Amino acid sequence: MIDNRSSDSEEPGQSNRYRSLFISDLHLGTKGAQAEALLEFLREHDAETIYLVGDIVDGWRLRSSWYWPQAHNDVIQKLLRKARKGARIVYVPGNHDEFLREFCGLHFGDIEIAETTMHDAADGRRYLVMHGDTFDLVVRHARWLAFLGDWAYVAALALSTRINIVRRRLGFTYWSLSAWAKARVKNAVSFIGRFEETLAAEAKRHGVDGVICGHIHSAAMRDFGGSTYINTGDWVESCTAVVEHRDGRMEIIRWQEFSRVLNASRTPSMALPWRRAA
Repeated sequence: MIDNRSSDSEEPGQSNRYRSLFISDLHLGTKGAQAEALLEFLREHDAETIYLVGDIVDGWRLRSSWYWPQAHNDVIQKLLRKARKGARIVYVPGNHDEFLREFCGLHFGDIEIAETTMHDAADGRRYLVMHGDTFDLVVRHARWLAFLGDWAYVAALALSTRINIVRRRLGFTYWSLSAWAKARVKNAVSFIGRFEETLAAEAKRHGVDGVICGHIHSAAMRDFGGSTYINTGDWVESCTAVVEHRDGRMEIIRWQEFSRVLNASRTPSMALPWRRAA
């Protein structure tokens, strides 16, 4: 079951506990990672099972230049603390942390590493959980172009940072240049559409009800002929996660709108009410 509604039943600071939590594309090790906002989110949201759906650590960027501030370390420690307290954590590597694919099938402490995995929801539906990069032809067959695209993406994020410094001073919310461009450039929209259809078809091929993935930094829930496509989004631009409620209902949480970290300059009268949005 997919939830496309909004809710205002919770209050800021209240710990919201779910059956499952899916997050991806944190890109820790890059300046674009919204680690402080993610820590804020993890303090207020918990789950019995947490799926890390790839690109958690950005090995591509770390190989070229080392960047690892305390906040990035704090995210890792926060996740490990949740595991020690009893949460099951499954790490499904992506293309930026593909070095971990050598360890699929193993456990590192309390964290399972898996190439792909299956998730059985409370309502009886089954989901294939994978990062999704194996269905990106650029990543698979033109890695030099993927690296070039990564460089352009980092440049767009740097420009977004400067824009948002000005926006925060003026009291506006966080805004992503790269997300805005993706929503308006025809080729990008077309690629996203094909990616979604392909992943939904892959779920059908596996004989399951849907797929939960990341990779393209575009959170979404869609139905393709009875096959459910769910994308967790990212923690660089949109700051989104997917949660499963106790009844199996899936919901996207868009934290960017409600984060005190990202909207620190807003006055209390400008603060948005706490609610979840799909």
